[in-house]
Amino acid sequence: MRFPPSFIDEVKARLPVSEVVGRRVKLKRAGREFKGLSPFQQEKTPSFTVNDQKQFYHDFSTGKHGNIFDFVMETEGVSFPEAVERLAAMAGLPLPRNSREDEQREQRRKSLFEVMELAAKYFEQNLASRVGAQARGYLSDRAIVPSSIVEFRIGYATADRFALKEYLGSKGVPVADMIEAGLLIAGDDIPVPYDRFRDRIMIPIHDQRGRLVGFGGRALRKDVQPKYLNSPETPIFHKGSVVFNFHRARQPAHEANSVVAVEGYMDAIAVYQAGIKAVVATMGTAFTEEQIATLWRLSPEPVVCFDSDRAGVAAAYRSIDRILPLLRVGKTFRFVFMDEQKDPDDLIREKGVEAFRNVLSGSLPLWDVLWQRETDGQDVRTPDKQAALEQRLYALVRTIQDPAVNTAFFRTSRMQLANLFWQVNRGPSRNQKEAGSKFVRNELRIRGEDQRSGLQKVLLGMLVQYPELLEDKRDVVLRLQFPDAFDQFLSHLFQLLVTEAKLSVSVIWERLDHEFYETLQTVHGDAGAGKPRGHRLFERFPVLKNDPPSDFVSGCLDHFIRILLWHQLEEDIERARLDAGEGDETAVARLLNLVREGHAEQEAISAEGVALSEWAEDIIRVWAPKGGTMHLAA
Repeated sequence: MRFPPSFIDEVKARLPVSEVVGRRVKLKRAGREFKGLSPFQQEKTPSFTVNDQKQFYHDFSTGKHGNIFDFVMETEGVSFPEAVERLAAMAGLPLPRNSREDEQREQRRKSLFEVMELAAKYFEQNLASRVGAQARGYLSDRAIVPSSIVEFRIGYATADRFALKEYLGSKGVPVADMIEAGLLIAGDDIPVPYDRFRDRIMIPIHDQRGRLVGFGGRALRKDVQPKYLNSPETPIFHKGSVVFNFHRARQPAHEANSVVAVEGYMDAIAVYQAGIKAVVATMGTAFTEEQIATLWRLSPEPVVCFDSDRAGVAAAYRSIDRILPLLRVGKTFRFVFMDEQKDPDDLIREKGVEAFRNVLSGSLPLWDVLWQRETDGQDVRTPDKQAALEQRLYALVRTIQDPAVNTAFFRTSRMQLANLFWQVNRGPSRNQKEAGSKFVRNELRIRGEDQRSGLQKVLLGMLVQYPELLEDKRDVVLRLQFPDAFDQFLSHLFQLLVTEAKLSVSVIWERLDHEFYETLQTVHGDAGAGKPRGHRLFERFPVLKNDPPSDFVSGCLDHFIRILLWHQLEEDIERARLDAGEGDETAVARLLNLVREGHAEQEAISAEGVALSEWAEDIIRVWAPKGGTMHLAA
């Protein structure tokens, strides 16, 4: 069975050599290549190499080398047709029907290649002649040097509607061939077919084997649309599977283990002539699966360069959705966005190639751009919006088919979601922040102290001032973490609750061990020098001077306890972040749960704070005009 060259090329394009060989040989990456033990004879030191960019393997121990078809024939003892069939199945390609029509079609393709070559030579002649003066001036203004014009075979299509048609006709090319090659515009409503490209800079487009398959035409006049015009789909030109300049960039990309993909062929030419030879262009179309696979043949991590304007960012975001399902270990993308809305050739002409290299050095991983796309401008301060973002990200990650990459992206998603939610909760908007801290800010005088330490002192002072609440609050207070001195003080305070029949402020001051006098003085304050007992507490929490209702006091204690537990939760989250950073799946899940719990607590603290603050205002408004009665401890 005879297979058309185009089918063989498609199989090779879809299957990297490392993927085929890797089924039989354990490969390890070594720079730009892979190494392994020879599959053809026993050896202890690896001498077998695989190069995906060059599409071949070489066994130094036996001298055997070849492509994926040779490898299957050598290792599985099959004929070439059988090897093609097996690899086609592996690539998911149906076998072509080798009919007489197929052979005629292949011969037809060869004829079209010849027609395109004749057209390219014609356009080159035009550019070099008197009629190409304006086009040469345009190229000069774009800083395209003569050597690049020759290397890229840049030409010019005149404004004449029939110039190319007449030239090709003089060479014996049938009009039908010109139409099939996409060089003429024809149709039922067009009596006489005419040239598709007129008054345009003509840039030849080649396939991966370096055969001329189409043209890109750049209009010379500003009022002509479209500014860039590509050849239409033809038997030899499929925009979705072609990247401009692939055949020139293959070897430089292999040597650099990197390739840059820009948006237009003029940009690619400018970058290429500036010395960055590993550059291609995506023909201005959205990424296709074929183009993604083609770029990975040049580099495991192509750098895609987009404009920083809205259209460029949108194009980058759309490309991510195409790339995600195809990601696999060792195959990804990076992204660059041009600043100041400059094209690469503009930047190079104005500031030099090093300025462009600096831009490339700031390329972003695919994940960073995906995260930016999903989070920029998003309000995630509420649980429902957090859940929506989480659901969107997980849905995107689920499209990744490679299990290892899927797991890695899922873990990263959860880590960054947890970090984002926690940072948002720790740094709310001004209104939320004021609401959440309103009670502490307005009613407590602990501004000179760390909030946590100040609250601990207020809480302990209140337990001394209102010992009747000690038993009621014991279980939750014992969950709090205090510095050693405060912890021992609290422990002895609870012991008094057990040993004393009736506990009061006076009893606490009289019976508490002397070693805790300093702490008692700090959190409560003894009488003396004209100050009442408890003056330190009242200085920190002035509303207590108004002898507020017991429900208010109990509510304040609960509020302060809740805030202190929230501080402890923050510490738990920090520890969970460290554990999650080591890749522990359980730790990542725990981190996200803790963050959700922290958010819920912060919302509750905020609501509580507003309610208590309003209550405190009512207490002051009712008591202050009457002079208030303060039942201070004796």
